[in-house]
Amino acid sequence: MSATGRPRLAVALSLFIVAALLAAAGCGKKSVSEYRIGVVLSASGPAAPLGQAEQRSIELLQARLDSAGGIDGTQVRFLVEDDESDPAKASTAVNKLIKQSQVLAVIGGSTTGSTLAMVPVTEKAMVPQISMAAGVKITQPVNKWVFSVAPSDALVTDRILTYLKDDLQAEKIAVIHDANAYGTGGAEELKKTAPSYGIEIAAVESYGSADTDMTAQLTKINQAGVDALVVWGTNPGPASVARNARDLGMEVPLVGSSGIANKKFIELAGTAADGVVFAASRLIIPSSIPQGSDWAKSVEEFSSEYEKKYQMDIDTFAAHGWDAGNIAVDAVRKAGADSAGIRDAVEKTKDYAGVDGVFTYSPKDHAGLELDALIMVKIVNGDWTLVP
Repeated sequence: MSATGRPRLAVALSLFIVAALLAAAGCGKKSVSEYRIGVVLSASGPAAPLGQAEQRSIELLQARLDSAGGIDGTQVRFLVEDDESDPAKASTAVNKLIKQSQVLAVIGGSTTGSTLAMVPVTEKAMVPQISMAAGVKITQPVNKWVFSVAPSDALVTDRILTYLKDDLQAEKIAVIHDANAYGTGGAEELKKTAPSYGIEIAAVESYGSADTDMTAQLTKINQAGVDALVVWGTNPGPASVARNARDLGMEVPLVGSSGIANKKFIELAGTAADGVVFAASRLIIPSSIPQGSDWAKSVEEFSSEYEKKYQMDIDTFAAHGWDAGNIAVDAVRKAGADSAGIRDAVEKTKDYAGVDGVFTYSPKDHAGLELDALIMVKIVNGDWTLVP
C-alpha cells in the first residue's frame, strides 16, 4: 500500500468506528412493540378494599398513558392478575406474568403475605418488584430486586408510639393483630420498639383474617388494665375489633395501623369507628401537606383525576397503586425494555414527589419514605380529622 493510502485508510477506519459507536448509542434501548408491566393485587378476598383501590389507580394510569401514546410512541401495558388475597395464588400469578407474558417489572402485592410469596420468583428471574404493602420484612434487609411505596411498619410504629407517649401518656398498652404476615410483622415491630419509648406491652392477642368476632381476645385484654389498645391489620378485621370493643363497653383508646386508612373502615365499623385514631399518609388530609410543594401538586392532580373518573375520594391504597405505577413507568422511560436497567433506575429515584410522599431510594434504602410522610388521624362523626 502506498504511503498516501495509509492515512486515507486510517481516516476511513476512524469514521467507521465513530459511526458504529453512534449506532450503538442509538440502540441503547431494546426495540419492543410494547412495554409490559405485571401487576398482582388483591381484587377479591379479605384484602379487596386494598386491591380494588389500587386497581382503580392502575386503570387510571393506563388510560393516561394510552392517551399520551405510551412512552415515545411505544405502548405501555399493565397486565393485572388477582391473587384473591391468597399468597400462594400471588406466587402463581407472578410466575405466569414473568414466564408467559415476559413482563419487564412487577407491581405487587397488595398485602405483605402476597408480596413475600412473590419475592423468590422475581428475585430468581431478576425482575424488579415494587410492592404496595407495608411489612418491614419487604425492605429490611434490602433485597436488590424489591422496593416498596407504602410507608413501612417501622415508620408507622414510630409514629404510633410517639402518639401514645406524647399525646396519651400511655405507659402500658395491649396489641391485637391479624395473624397474617402484615399483622404479625407489625406486632413484632411494636414489641421490639415499644421499650425504647418507655411503653410496656401487657397483652398481645391475634385473630384470623376471616374472623368476625374478637370478643374472646378483647375480654382478656380488658382484664389487663392497659392505657390503650393498638390494632394492627387491614379491613375487615379492625372494624370487627372496633365493634366488639364498643359492645364490651371498653373505654380505652383504640389506635390503628395504616391498614385502616380508607373509608371502608368507617363503613364496616359504623358508629364504633368514631374516636379511633390511626397512622396514615398525609394525603388523606391534603391540608397537612406543605402547600405549594410538588407533593401537594401531585396529590391535588391525582385526587382530581380519581374523583372525576370514579366519583370517589382517594385513599392510602389508591395512592399505593398510583405511586407504584408511576415509579415503574418512569423507570421504563429511562431504561427501556431492560429489567436490570429498570431496577437500577428505580434505585436511583431521588426526591420524587408522589402521592404517598416524597420518595428517595438508594442501595441501602428500598422503602423510600421518611417519618414526615405520616400523620395521626382521628375519626370524628364518620370523617377524618387531623390530630394536632
